[in-house]
Amino acid sequence: MAGCTTTPPSGDVTSTATIATPTSTSATTTSQTAPTTTATTAPSTATAAPLLSPETLFRKTYDGRSLTRGREIGSTTAYQQYIATFDGDGLTISGRLLVPRGAGPFPAVVLAHGYADPAVYDNTTQMSRERDYLARQGYVVLLVDYRNHAGSSKDPDADANLRLGYAVDVINAAKALQRDPQVIPDRIALMGRSMGGGVTYTALVAAPGLFRAGIAYAPVSSNTVDNFEKWTRPDGETAGRVVDVLGEPAANPDAWAKASPRTYFDRITEPVLIHQGTADLSCPIAWAQASVDALKSAGKSVEYFTYAGQPHVFTNGPWTTSIQRSVDFLKQHHM
Repeated sequence: MAGCTTTPPSGDVTSTATIATPTSTSATTTSQTAPTTTATTAPSTATAAPLLSPETLFRKTYDGRSLTRGREIGSTTAYQQYIATFDGDGLTISGRLLVPRGAGPFPAVVLAHGYADPAVYDNTTQMSRERDYLARQGYVVLLVDYRNHAGSSKDPDADANLRLGYAVDVINAAKALQRDPQVIPDRIALMGRSMGGGVTYTALVAAPGLFRAGIAYAPVSSNTVDNFEKWTRPDGETAGRVVDVLGEPAANPDAWAKASPRTYFDRITEPVLIHQGTADLSCPIAWAQASVDALKSAGKSVEYFTYAGQPHVFTNGPWTTSIQRSVDFLKQHHM
């Protein structure tokens, strides 16, 4: 899966797009105190989880730790920014850490970025608007590079494993943040964009109760078949490895359903916010709508905003509206 990726616009663009009224369920999300180190308690009669399924993450012990500030770079009068690393799942994961100036501790947001070729990936510009805005609003922000990216450890099987490891990395990022004295441990949210929106879905079903809220911008589909057909199928070698395990989607729909986070939306305990442009050619609006519908069907708390005429990467006016709504959403849920 190459993933949704578009070069961000370089300048201000005036937009007259109308923005849909949010839709939300009335389901109540229970606030969580400092979460434990495992996602859920495994039943005593547990059977093996299906291969390439989010179920493989349900009983996993997450050991994110040793969040380390490295070189300071790009700091402002509002926050300090560092090249950072943390350990987890036997790997070292790099990223960007932004810490508001002041006494703290602060709430925190983990950022899950969209697709960029790991061979040329550079965290300088990844979700730069989001991390700057959030840090200025008083949040510690940790942009996760994922395994195989920037200074992170290598995982040669990441793509063939449907990038489930990326969800492990953001979960371990939250675990590492919980140990940091500048972070309020039970006030951590997750925000993902494009491919990172899919990472967000998987992390929320894998570790319910860890995050206070989840936000997805222009997310990939929560049905793994959609993503496979659009991005993985053209990569013959990786597609072949996946099909060797799951079979063809048409021939083995049950296995593919078990590989999709949508199947497990009933596990989500956090409120979810989704932003989607109507003119997105990378991740079509039908995908976001299907995820919203599935969350509602599972009785989950979901808010959904659409932005008329907006492409995969929002232009500055609508983006400002969206990030303000995101901060309002976080505050609404005690972030």
